[in-house]
Amino acid sequence: MRTHVNTRTRTNPLTGVRNLGILAHVDAGKTTVTERILYATGTTYKRGEVHDGTTVTDFDPQERDRGITIFAAAVSCTWDGHRINLIDTPGHVDFADEVERSLRVLDGAVAVFDAVAGVEPQSESVWRQADRHGVPRIAFVNKMDRAGADLDTAVASIRERLHPVPLVVQLPIGTEEGFTGVVDLLRMRALVRADGAEAAEEGPVPEALREEAVRRRRLLEEAVAERHPAALEEFCDRETLTAATLAAALRDLTRTGDGVVVLCGSAYRDRGVEPLLDAVVAYLPSPLDVPPVCGTHDGTEQERHADPAAPMAALAFKVNATPTGRLTYLRVYSGTIERGDTVWNAGTRRTERVGRILRVRADRHDPLERAVAGDIVAVVGLKSARAGSTLCAPGAPLLLEPPGVAEPVVHVAVEARRSTDTDRLASALARLTEEDPSLVVRTDPESGQTVLSGMGELHLEVATERVRREHGVEVTVGRPGVAYRETVGEGVTGFVHRHVKQDGGAGQFAHVVLDVEPWEEDTEGGGGFVFRSAVVGGRVPQEYVRAVEAGCRDALAEGPLGGHPVTGLRVTLTDGRTHVKDSSDTAFRTAGRFGLRDALRASAMVLLEPVVEVTVTVPEDAVGGVLGDLAARRGRVTGSDTRGGAATLTATVPLAELFGYATRLRSRTQGRGTFTARPTGYAPAPPTAVTPAR
Repeated sequence: MRTHVNTRTRTNPLTGVRNLGILAHVDAGKTTVTERILYATGTTYKRGEVHDGTTVTDFDPQERDRGITIFAAAVSCTWDGHRINLIDTPGHVDFADEVERSLRVLDGAVAVFDAVAGVEPQSESVWRQADRHGVPRIAFVNKMDRAGADLDTAVASIRERLHPVPLVVQLPIGTEEGFTGVVDLLRMRALVRADGAEAAEEGPVPEALREEAVRRRRLLEEAVAERHPAALEEFCDRETLTAATLAAALRDLTRTGDGVVVLCGSAYRDRGVEPLLDAVVAYLPSPLDVPPVCGTHDGTEQERHADPAAPMAALAFKVNATPTGRLTYLRVYSGTIERGDTVWNAGTRRTERVGRILRVRADRHDPLERAVAGDIVAVVGLKSARAGSTLCAPGAPLLLEPPGVAEPVVHVAVEARRSTDTDRLASALARLTEEDPSLVVRTDPESGQTVLSGMGELHLEVATERVRREHGVEVTVGRPGVAYRETVGEGVTGFVHRHVKQDGGAGQFAHVVLDVEPWEEDTEGGGGFVFRSAVVGGRVPQEYVRAVEAGCRDALAEGPLGGHPVTGLRVTLTDGRTHVKDSSDTAFRTAGRFGLRDALRASAMVLLEPVVEVTVTVPEDAVGGVLGDLAARRGRVTGSDTRGGAATLTATVPLAELFGYATRLRSRTQGRGTFTARPTGYAPAPPTAVTPAR
């Protein structure tokens, strides 16, 4: 049997819903875990394999060609009477924005780790993303059948690098190729699955592991009792914990973030998947267990509870154009949406009609008559909704906070090979940016070229390939460049700017005095600007102060070094003067813009370049050559480790120096070296890097 029968009774159907994501570093096995979950729940009747290109969630041709997840894919299945809405997220750093949008609408997550590698760079990044969103997690240590797999080492890396309290609830049976199943430490039972078997066999703990299982169960009880008052009370009374008490405490600790339940298995060999599903149901929260969603209306904050009878509120987190229509993926937070309903788009302030509602299974869909609070569905018919749009009942408007969008760090110039395809290229790029907000398209004012910006080389490569495959437009792509920033190294004080314009009729007059200084809190050089007013005596009215701030923000778009965006500065308006007739918001906004622009020219400016943390894994005999190559790329080695004949090097390297590094690394290591990179912010660039903005 691959499906469970619900044995519980519930008064509210929302207690049986789980909205979760699968998070991990690339190649940790996220998609295989998802495929085995679909198979175990009876949603599919054949095991999909990444290497065969037969997976359900990696359905895009590029995903199957490259063998990685590129786009977050939603699927829905049932287990033990619970509806599980699951999103398989990308693991590559270039597609971190897909993870961000998914985490915004999820209630829980399963973090997948490689039993050999432990916590890898992107594992750490997605874990921090989940921390920011307050998403409860359980951990699944995958690939226990690999050579060098070790649960304790993987758990130690989770504790040391991610800093949670790992609560290990399983003990592996066998090691590496001999891994056959797990011991459930809560119920002290063994779950063993033979190769080719349809289900795991339950039995007593093997005699050889009994003593170790008892010891680990005791450690688990002590760790839980230390952090859970009810468990501590029972532990003090009885010196042990029942399975029911332990399970309830683990559920509470997971949902508060005070502990992370750790399971293990091998998804590829179908070992540990059913216990993982049981843990999802037992420990991760339902829509009723998470705080009500907060939004604003007319400047006041409002809450919406997960109640199908409440006014409807939903957040669009993904848009996908398909041959059959435009799909908008929604998380319904409150109320009910029915087919044919009219909804209010709080961002565009217009109504739209819901044509169809679909239960999603990657690229396949089942029609629904309605969706209720707690559901994740796709709808057809919305024309103006974008990722981050709030949809609500027309009579109860509400604006929800949209997911954050990362700033692009790499750009390329693109143009159609045939002049007759120029309009088609513009249409294709507009469609791409509609689906993926982390892609930005603009026209270079100097060269007139179309510039496509994104999160990395692979991100842009995938985007341009989509233009070719899906829109039939052959494009020429220029060499990639990085997105520089400018900041203030040493500012100016008392900088005076006087804006006077008289051309007949009402004139313009604004006099401002500005102090410009570095903003030290912006340690990573990303997106920092602070404006404050120190004007006394009402010399500049408050409405004009706001206009000066708006003008200063306008000036941040282009810095004096190369026309790059300016960040990491604090501007103080210290004095000013007005004219009884000629002063206006427009005059002071203009004074703020040109005043700050001139003040920046008088300041000592510093060019910033994006830097990344690179983790390189190479054979020990290739370490010398790889270190020399990193040094030549202005890399700064921050750590090294050796395990099993392979060396892992960690270095901070300017992003501009990494273009083409994959090919270089393969040639230096005879194809045996691999590397991953994740953004860490910005750092001062050498003077030779001063280039005009593209």
